[in-house]
Amino acid sequence: MNYTLIMNKSILNIAFIGNYLPRQCGIATFTTSLCESVAAVRPGLSCFAVPITDTPEGYAYPDRVRFEIEEKNLESYRRAADFLNSNNPDIVCLQHEYGIYGGDDGLFILSLIRKLRMPIVTTLHTIMQNPSARQRRILTEIADRSSFVVVMTEKAVELISSVYNVPLSKIRLIPHGIPDMPFIDPSFYKAQYDLAEKTVLLTFGLLSPNKGIEQVIRALPEIIKAKPETVYIVLGVTHPGLIRHEGEAYRLSLQQLAAELHVEKHVLFRNRFVSADELKEFLVMADIYITPYLYEEQITSGTLAYSFGIGNAIISTPYWHAAELLADGRGILVPFRSPEAIAEAVIRLASNETERNAMRKNAYMAGREMTWPNVARKYVELFTEARMTRYSVTSQNQEIRPLAGPLGGLFSEEEQNELPRLKLDHIRRLTDDTGMFQHAVYTVPNYNEGYCADDNARALILMVLLTAQADEAYPEFDRLAGIYLGLLQFAFDEKSGRFRNFLNYDRSWVDERASEDSHGRVVWALGTCLGKYHNPGFQGTAAKLFEQGLPIVTQFSSPRAWAFSIIAIHEYLRRFSGDRLADGIREELSLRLFALYKENARAEWPWFETCLTYDNAKLSHALILSGSDTGNETMLEAGMTSLKWLMETQTSPQGRFRPIGSDRVYKRGEEKPLFDQQPLEANSAISACLEARRVSGDMFWYREAQRAFRWYLGGNDLSLFVFDAASGGCHDGLHMDRLNQNEGAESTLAFQIALAEMKEAEKSILLEEPTGGKA
Repeated sequence: MNYTLIMNKSILNIAFIGNYLPRQCGIATFTTSLCESVAAVRPGLSCFAVPITDTPEGYAYPDRVRFEIEEKNLESYRRAADFLNSNNPDIVCLQHEYGIYGGDDGLFILSLIRKLRMPIVTTLHTIMQNPSARQRRILTEIADRSSFVVVMTEKAVELISSVYNVPLSKIRLIPHGIPDMPFIDPSFYKAQYDLAEKTVLLTFGLLSPNKGIEQVIRALPEIIKAKPETVYIVLGVTHPGLIRHEGEAYRLSLQQLAAELHVEKHVLFRNRFVSADELKEFLVMADIYITPYLYEEQITSGTLAYSFGIGNAIISTPYWHAAELLADGRGILVPFRSPEAIAEAVIRLASNETERNAMRKNAYMAGREMTWPNVARKYVELFTEARMTRYSVTSQNQEIRPLAGPLGGLFSEEEQNELPRLKLDHIRRLTDDTGMFQHAVYTVPNYNEGYCADDNARALILMVLLTAQADEAYPEFDRLAGIYLGLLQFAFDEKSGRFRNFLNYDRSWVDERASEDSHGRVVWALGTCLGKYHNPGFQGTAAKLFEQGLPIVTQFSSPRAWAFSIIAIHEYLRRFSGDRLADGIREELSLRLFALYKENARAEWPWFETCLTYDNAKLSHALILSGSDTGNETMLEAGMTSLKWLMETQTSPQGRFRPIGSDRVYKRGEEKPLFDQQPLEANSAISACLEARRVSGDMFWYREAQRAFRWYLGGNDLSLFVFDAASGGCHDGLHMDRLNQNEGAESTLAFQIALAEMKEAEKSILLEEPTGGKA
């Protein structure tokens, strides 16, 4: 398995999941610092937080917090997933620590990430060398569902790859962030804390028994003999979880130990959660910082990172993070549970200013890459890479895993070939008494964008197809067709002989005339209406508009306008085959299109243009029709050849239909754009393939149409349903990592027209003689 780079894609909105200040814990400090730093380094970037709340009374969170998850409420995690999917951030940045989420070993977080539809980048704060089966399963699934996992040490890279089998390609090493501060002499702040002339030792963070503070207190008698001016500051409150279960038992035991050893005047307990600015002052005035943790399996320590980056001389036990960070003379490592070794190291550094200052400078210089602005930039780069990255499978024996989606799961090819039932709910929702709205916000019509003749032409085509297929009259089809045809009639400008396209909600026109392509699409709808619709009133209106709008197409230079008009004339002549004017226009446009093909086609690029843009298959479709209708075998062969090449070009390595991406024009000789994939391209390909099957009798083309139709039903790069079975609409596209959640007119009509055409083809094939087509 590997990760394939797709394209540059800007990040606009990021959601951060994890604890958040003012909750008092290291994860909260980290998440808050990361979120605020990312927002600071990228002005205009929207960042919001979704914290885990562990108390009924909650916290006075800042405005950055948009949604709270109740730690022990499983349903709250599911609601958070719905909230995130609704707000649709580009990236979710998840902080993982087993203890901050509800359920055994934080199991509840899986119910959230399983529902998410956007890329996840997870920062791992704890990686166990000997996890339980459940812990392994949780972390493995989180890594599996994440685009990337971030770890903070080389040891973490080793563990996550060897113990949890996470591919190295998915792992990124980004150090723990630290405040960006100048290199300051420790004496700078000592006077304001009445510590002038003192040798200050410091440990800070949430107090708990695994921190080993008692080891430093036991070392103090020996230290004080050599350095009587020594003061040991223990800065921080007791861990809230410990408070809830044991109260202040640990702190009281430390105070009692100091009294028993007669060093209580040398130990200062600062029992509060200090602000970031105050913490900086304490760190600066520490001559020596000590982390006497008791256990090796600590993969990262925020307090160690902070003290290192600010330029402290550090003494530490050799837990994983410290062993790595303090190597090469950047600190002193002492054995676990060894007050004697701590005393020896403190006396050594306190007595040797040269060594102490050299250690401070080494740490400070090494820490410049760890400042929060630098760390935030690395995260933004990674977020962008995650947005640019699509999960792919290179092994032919491995199944493509679907991303989380509204329907979820892979469907078999047979299931994907089953055609959905007709559902016009969203078509009706997008239609008022003027016409069909062109855009939707999710599934709600967007009145601000008004209507367009383009989409109403497509809507008229759909109603014509549905009416032609119906076994009995459906007044609803007539009603809707009348609305769409009425808008096209309103769109025609008799003065210019052109159709306008964009209509405001107040029925005022935005433009004086439509583009050539839009005009051609209206002509296509009118020709289809005349060829297939049997409502006399509609035929009269369509005939008048067709007669007025067709001739000017010969003045157009757009190949797609020619193609739409050729298809329109084909439909029209099926009923009015004696119209010499229409036949002459078809001949002229067909020869132009064929000439364009001959001018630009190459052996490796048998196409009409030197690029692929949109609605591409319509060009092949039109040439196939013209060649077949006129008996021009050379023209027909060109149409078939170009369509076969286009379908091959729009095929993924796994054999799935992959429309040319719309992010940019695909120029000959350049890299193919893979996203954003548009429903219109699948519809266009289906129509052309079905026409190729009708003309040739070759069932290969029907199977190609099926393959393109499966794109709507999960047979795509992300294994997601683009068709929305609940609304009857269709999502506006497939991004590199998720669906476009809007369901506008073009996309919905593309799917519904494709469905209608597939049903008609299926019916036609069933009625054919067994020998009527090639196997």
